[in-house]
Amino acid sequence: MAIEAAATTSSNDLRPIPQPPDFHPAIVVPSQPNGLRFWQLMVAGSIAGSVEHMAMFPVDTIKTHMQAIRPCPIKPVGISQAFRSIIKTEGPSALYRGIWAMGLGAGPAHAVYFSFYEVSKKYLSGGDPNNSAAHAVSGVCATVASDAVFTPMDMVKQRLQIGNGTYKGVWDCVGRVMREEGFGAFYASYRTTVLMNAPFTAVHFATYEAVKRGLREFSPERVGGGEEEEGWLIYATAGAAAGGLAAVVTTPLDVVKTQLQCQGVCGCDRFKSGSISDVFRTILKKDGYRGLARGWLPRMLFHAPAAAICWSTYETVKSFFQDVNGDSNTA
Repeated sequence: MAIEAAATTSSNDLRPIPQPPDFHPAIVVPSQPNGLRFWQLMVAGSIAGSVEHMAMFPVDTIKTHMQAIRPCPIKPVGISQAFRSIIKTEGPSALYRGIWAMGLGAGPAHAVYFSFYEVSKKYLSGGDPNNSAAHAVSGVCATVASDAVFTPMDMVKQRLQIGNGTYKGVWDCVGRVMREEGFGAFYASYRTTVLMNAPFTAVHFATYEAVKRGLREFSPERVGGGEEEEGWLIYATAGAAAGGLAAVVTTPLDVVKTQLQCQGVCGCDRFKSGSISDVFRTILKKDGYRGLARGWLPRMLFHAPAAAICWSTYETVKSFFQDVNGDSNTA
């Protein structure tokens, strides 16, 4: 009898509780990463990307000249030679040729880049800040999306960088490429760019998060024990380490990307198929394996400080928005 009574009681406890007809269960909406709205992540990323690329643009121009086969006006060997060649034959302004194309592409692309990364990281990491695999995969997702936005203007930028007098400006380049080569020319290097940036971003984000975490543990007095109070020095150091390492690892694919984007411009080689393997074979035939390392030093010198600038700017803007959101919530 006692057992039957217990069973009856247990069965009664499991019966659903009647609810009034106008009852609606509360829907819990997951909070945005770091308490920020999606548009705030996009704004922070856009500002960071624009500042990064504008500040380091001359170094990027030197790298492009070094990587292009038969670049105009001469074929430089090292950074100093490339720099002197550009200054002597084209003037200091040539270091900034194509910067407007960079500005048009970098802002929107980095808005997509960082917002996709933050959202992906939130859902893939499961709340574990030490999940390097989630950071790497999130970075790959971010770069696939952002490269679709950035690749056309990156192609225009590189053609302007090496094509002294070939194009009158950004829109002249866009119009002529569209008429002479078709829309597909804007995405000729997209596959290579994704293949390059996927490992680049995986290494970059995983390294950044790991170094940032290590620095916070090593010197907690600098960061005050809270993520919101981290110093810009932590962001800059972690960003520089991540950018430099990722840049060196992916230089061969960056050389291939430059070849594809600059083909046929100012004496640069044009490839029949436009395939990655075709470009690899051409580079190896002309320059050997050393050709795949062209521009590795300026690439590293570009990405290390660029990443430091980008991450410190991005985290600073995020902190600003967090303060704004906090003030609005307490008002």
